Amino acid sequence: MSLLPIDFYQNAFHDQIGSSHLVVEAETGSGKSTRLPVWASQHGRVLVVEPRRIACTSLAKYLAQQSGEKLGSKVGYAIKLESEYSEQTDVVFVTPGIALRWLSEDGLASFDVIVVDEFHERRWDIDLLVAILKQKASHRLVITSATIEGERLAHYLNANRISCEGRTYQVAIENRANESRVLPDIRHLEQRIAEEVNHQLIASRGDILVFLPGKKEIVHCEQTLAKNPDIQVVKLHASVSDKERGLALSGRNIDTKNDGDSLRKVILATNVAETSLTIPDIGVVIDSGLERRTVQRNGRTTLMLKSISRASAKQRAGRAGRVMDGVCVRLYGEHAALELVTPPELQREELTEPMLAAACCGAPLESLSFLDPIPEKSLNSATQTLLTMEAINTDHQITEHGKKLYPLPIDALYADIVTRIKNKALKEAMVDLTAALSVPARLYQLPNNADHLEALAQQEKEGCDLSLLIQIVRGRDYPHLEIDQQALNEAQGLATQMREVFELPQLEVASRFQRIELLKTIVNLHPELVFVRRLKRKEAFANGMLEVVLGRQNRFPDNAQAMLVLDTHSLPGRGVKQTLILATTTAPIPLELVVEADLGEWQQSETVVNDEGVFTEMALVYAGRTITTKLVAAEGPLSLKPIVDLVVSGAQLPGFAEARTQEIKHWQLYVKLGLDEQTQFTPEIEQLSFELWLIEQLEVLGVTDVSELEMFEHNDIPFDGIPAWLYNEFSEKYPFSLCLADLQLEVEYLTGRKLIYVHYQSGSRKLSPKRWELPTWSGWRIQYKKASRIIDIK
Repeated sequence: MSLLPIDFYQNAFHDQIGSSHLVVEAETGSGKSTRLPVWASQHGRVLVVEPRRIACTSLAKYLAQQSGEKLGSKVGYAIKLESEYSEQTDVVFVTPGIALRWLSEDGLASFDVIVVDEFHERRWDIDLLVAILKQKASHRLVITSATIEGERLAHYLNANRISCEGRTYQVAIENRANESRVLPDIRHLEQRIAEEVNHQLIASRGDILVFLPGKKEIVHCEQTLAKNPDIQVVKLHASVSDKERGLALSGRNIDTKNDGDSLRKVILATNVAETSLTIPDIGVVIDSGLERRTVQRNGRTTLMLKSISRASAKQRAGRAGRVMDGVCVRLYGEHAALELVTPPELQREELTEPMLAAACCGAPLESLSFLDPIPEKSLNSATQTLLTMEAINTDHQITEHGKKLYPLPIDALYADIVTRIKNKALKEAMVDLTAALSVPARLYQLPNNADHLEALAQQEKEGCDLSLLIQIVRGRDYPHLEIDQQALNEAQGLATQMREVFELPQLEVASRFQRIELLKTIVNLHPELVFVRRLKRKEAFANGMLEVVLGRQNRFPDNAQAMLVLDTHSLPGRGVKQTLILATTTAPIPLELVVEADLGEWQQSETVVNDEGVFTEMALVYAGRTITTKLVAAEGPLSLKPIVDLVVSGAQLPGFAEARTQEIKHWQLYVKLGLDEQTQFTPEIEQLSFELWLIEQLEVLGVTDVSELEMFEHNDIPFDGIPAWLYNEFSEKYPFSLCLADLQLEVEYLTGRKLIYVHYQSGSRKLSPKRWELPTWSGWRIQYKKASRIIDIK
């Protein structure tokens, strides 16, 4: 076994691990991910937590091969839907989700040492795991990191610190930018990558690793590079197949058609290739400087294209110096203003899942000490969500229902729905739907051909994503859909696993279900998932809290007015704080279902008087839209608005509304001018209207029927505003309307600016009013407004 930089610190590791937690700072290529688990196994059974599945399985297989033992014997792994280990396995590699689940079950009692690799990625589940283990103080911790500030982390854990140099080869840094401060840019990225690859094929040796922000850019670059016969293009991201991953992590293939020379590989990767994984033969790194990262925008977790941090840039460059001198080409300026480190996910994402996980582990999230503080607003939002689900109680302790939710390898929302459904056929359907929604990749792509879309519409007539996903998971053939077979296999595996948990029939003999019954059940359990179409912006839907628009991959009917939204994808909107939320999985529902579920609020609307009496129209309003209306008798509390409407229209107490409205407006101006020494101008006074005032008076007088108004005269219901002996003089000095020769005006007083607007209302006069025609208004500036014209009157 060849000597690695970390090997020089083996004695220090063994000397210190018995008495202290350890923070191991080591650059890429030091050997920390392969050596430390083996060393730690001399001090007890070891659990190694790797942030990515691809690293978890690759490292376990590599160490098992190095030990000469079968995978799962001395070294094993456990990831979602797949495991190779036993109770006797000395070293078990797991993902953070598995580690947290085992922690909630038995406190990781069978393990002595917990190695947390790549802490610098600052995933929420790794931060949470370390915080809980720190609080419980039940295991020896070894935290490894390539870039995190070791001193701060060591202080946080009260740990000893070991620093190790990594690379043994030189990496030359080259920048491709017109100016030194140019930031990473997505524009023309594929063309710039192709040009740089062609240049490096001539200028350098070794395989080429290209860092791209996401799967979409990888596909585009692959298409651009596919024409070059001298290279082998390989993809590497979280959802690649085992074959593709093996190809990326293996040595070169020999080109038998070219005198035995090997084809140079060009590996197109996301940031999964930054750490842990050993990619042989890399001599060149081309760094786009971009990644897709979650951020909080307007209370939503949004996936955004962002520039990487300096720490990530250093990690990426290090990939070129693992086995030979190399070069890192950065497609941005040398002095680009990059963040020092990538902000932790707990500061960037919603906290529902972390809070549920923490509660299940017996450590309420708000009670934990983290390396970086958690936003209070995100904590409050997560608390409210889990309280609504009844997953935690008011003391933030896990409930029995919450204990059922957490072990399920799915989102808390889906887990809540699945566990609450009682009907077996509907539970099966929800399990299969949840499995489809829980895999990283989309199961299918819609066809571009109009005839193929029409054929699909004949197969699935409702335009319902829920039904389509369930049937795909159950194996129904849709010849015109492009199915992602790897994603489908994973979804079917997850559905099989959950069916076993809930003791449901196997997927092959899935029960038939009624679509409308499934929709009703989901609506009753989670009414916030119901969205109705906006009347003015028909492409938008709302639920009273959020607004969504349909994603491109949708078949939602144009005439449907309401839908269930089971999955969304958030993107940055136009403004700095705006967020565009795409509804990516939807099901059309009839508006009658919204009425049946009694969603929204019944509000009084119009007053209707007919031969049978006085009625009030009640409108069911949901998300700002009237769903349905009904007429009810204007009785009791419902009588007040119709009475006010009749008074305002003049049908009752003629002239009363106009007189009191003027008195209210004059009193508001009187107070605003500071003439009432006992009263300060407040928002309540500013918002007072005749309607609000009269309702208050009717309540005081006990009036509940229109006929009772016949007992009252105008003077019986006075407005207590400007004293009577002052009112006439004030109202003449400050009128709200003026009638001049051939000109009707309305008057507006802007007291803060000592400005009076006289607005044209009607009349044949062409010229503006003269100053002498107007009240004295001494000390005020006066302007005449007609349409868009504003004229000073002097």
